[in-house]
Amino acid sequence: MAESKLRTLSVDFAVQILNFAKFLKKQRETIVSNQIGRAGTSIGANIHEAQYAHRKPDFIAKLQIALKEANETSYWLELLLKTNYIDEAKYQELNNSCSQIRVMLIKSINTAKSDEK
Repeated sequence: MAESKLRTLSVDFAVQILNFAKFLKKQRETIVSNQIGRAGTSIGANIHEAQYAHRKPDFIAKLQIALKEANETSYWLELLLKTNYIDEAKYQELNNSCSQIRVMLIKSINTAKSDEK
């Protein structure tokens, strides 16, 4: 059940990020829009890949990659806030979604590691 909710949140977040990247490109910001687009959509891609992992270590590795991508996405959001490409409200909205996914990923990774022993 948790993975299903995590998958749904990651897809919804990817849609938000893609729409935001389009907005940034209209503002002629291409460097960070490309970076946040890649990192923000990679989260869900790795979560989806994890569901078809061959073994538990592969499952954990995919979730850890998703977590790293979520951390990177959070960095790009902070950078966009500090350079005034994003307002505080939009930053909070996207960063809260990203944080929620990170928390769920950490719990899933920890559960998978404890089940592995």
